[in-house]
Amino acid sequence: MSQEKPLPFLYQFAAGAVAGVSEILVMYPLDVVKTRVQLQTGKGAGEEAYNGMVDCFRKIIKNEGFSRLYRGITPPILMEAPKRATKFAANDTCGAFYRSVFGVQKTTQPLAILTGATAGAIESLVVVPFELVKIRLQDKASAGKYNGALDVVGKIVKQEGLFAMYNGLESTMWRHILWNSGYFGCIFQVRAQLPTPEPGNKTQKMTNDVIAGTIGGTAGTVLNTPMDVVKSRIQNSPRVAGSVPKYNWAWPALGTVMKEEGFGALYKGFIPKVLRLGPGGGILLVVFTSVTDFFRKMRGE
Repeated sequence: MSQEKPLPFLYQFAAGAVAGVSEILVMYPLDVVKTRVQLQTGKGAGEEAYNGMVDCFRKIIKNEGFSRLYRGITPPILMEAPKRATKFAANDTCGAFYRSVFGVQKTTQPLAILTGATAGAIESLVVVPFELVKIRLQDKASAGKYNGALDVVGKIVKQEGLFAMYNGLESTMWRHILWNSGYFGCIFQVRAQLPTPEPGNKTQKMTNDVIAGTIGGTAGTVLNTPMDVVKSRIQNSPRVAGSVPKYNWAWPALGTVMKEEGFGALYKGFIPKVLRLGPGGGILLVVFTSVTDFFRKMRGE
């Protein structure tokens, strides 16, 4: 993303944490709605079924209370600092590495996509346990089983084994590879098409970041939603000794969903997801860039 020398990891960590927490506090209810819609198999029926984003919002608030829209927020909040720090730090570091390997001074479009994909794979290693806990708390069917995030961890480890905390690693890795390659690849291309901000013109720079980040977030969401659907299904399937879960590996799970529910089911929850990660991508980029600029100024760079 940046052509400059990457900041030390501590500064990357702090900037990523501020950017991630800012985004999640604003956008989290859309994530709850997205997960509920994705976990609903088939078309659903009866009062408990969700007929789209607005209907899901309405029924959650009516039947469970407004606070339910923030259920499971603790794992994402705890996850945001390492997750976003890893995302941006890995992207900047991998970008410098790939430019050195391929002998180029500036990032090209293919390198931006490769760098983003690599950052996504690295990021996924950090987020899987947090995502697993979040999914279990967000699902209405399992909501009564757990008394908060720590209780989820304790029961998963006790009932399913320690390694179950990494249930869904493969699908999560695919999800993050696709999103990050689309996100950072689009940021590179969109920034190249926009007018270069005049020196000291912070408003123009912020506007460019909002546009680039929003388009990048939207493109990443289009690419990775099918993997996000199967990831939610895989992580919400408890491991039972002697049996194979219906949703187990990413690509076979894609085939199962498409066969049983049609291609459209692979984009369940797309509207709340894109409404979150489109503008959310803009928020991330603006806040991260602003904080890193502050750190560079503070360090005299």
